[in-house]
Amino acid sequence: MNKEGLMKTASSFAIGEVLDCVPFGNGLINDTYLVNCTHKKYVLQALNTNVFHDPCGVMENIEQVTAHLEKKNDDERSVLHLVYTEDGKNHVIGEDGKFYRMTVFIEDALCLEKPDDPKDFYACGFAFGKFQKDLSDFDASKLHETIPDFHNTPMRYEQLMESVEKDVVGRRKQVEKEITFAREREAFTHILFDAHLPLRVSHNDTKSSNVMLDEKTHAALCVIDLDTIMPGFSVTDFGDAIRYGANYANEDESDLSLVGINMELYQAFRKGFLEGNEGSLTNEEVRLLPYGAKMMALEQGMRFLKDYLDGDIYYKTGYEEHNLVRARNQFRLVEDMEAHWDEMCA
Repeated sequence: MNKEGLMKTASSFAIGEVLDCVPFGNGLINDTYLVNCTHKKYVLQALNTNVFHDPCGVMENIEQVTAHLEKKNDDERSVLHLVYTEDGKNHVIGEDGKFYRMTVFIEDALCLEKPDDPKDFYACGFAFGKFQKDLSDFDASKLHETIPDFHNTPMRYEQLMESVEKDVVGRRKQVEKEITFAREREAFTHILFDAHLPLRVSHNDTKSSNVMLDEKTHAALCVIDLDTIMPGFSVTDFGDAIRYGANYANEDESDLSLVGINMELYQAFRKGFLEGNEGSLTNEEVRLLPYGAKMMALEQGMRFLKDYLDGDIYYKTGYEEHNLVRARNQFRLVEDMEAHWDEMCA
């Protein structure tokens, strides 16, 4: 949609006169715009309904969670604030037929794509830990499961094996080693489900870029991008943050000698996560934090491998073996975690 249409859509919300509306951020799922008004800035997003089939359910989840968080936090910048239309709706349908929602722009803040400084990664861990602590008395079963079985690792394993059997594009012969790698860890995929962990509000996309830090002090402010909040496990939120942020390399790195677990970052995030939680986790959840890290790396590797076998139909790829490179990267990370296992569990 052109700028005029975007400004008209933004004006549907109760924000006063819209001066400008420009593309904002580098998200891969939703289309995001910065809206400038006379006295304030806002963030306008077109929700990707190909990924989120129940956008109203997504918004109901966000409404419930942010309302609960507002009771626990006095700082205006500590909670994501939804903006409503004059008649109280939390979204509008634009002229292009897309589903738009709006939040208040968080001033004097920044987010870091992949922090190298342990202090910054500690702050991200603290933010996600506090997010769970503040929601520890919220009934997670009230939330919509907007992406069913999102972190059901045993199911992800079964889906991979189905793709192995079908071999729809004839790539299986190239990945027998990776298939064996996953098969050897099939029993591990059941550990978190067998532990009967408490159901909590889980964020499910705990990248450091989803934490707003104070621009000057880099102290944790606010957890953002709440589209994937669902009932889930605390340990998978911890694990996904480690999988992404404490890997020496990016997940697209093809040189596997560069891939591995950065234990300094791991320990910094773990310390922040536990201090942010302030004792709200059970002893079993704390014990299983490293298992969550290995689980999320294994699960993501299996998902990349499945997509490679399926012909690259889910993840965006830049070249033919992109998903295979990603899968090998995550499996190498799993191997390095296993090599550091005693240290991770200490």
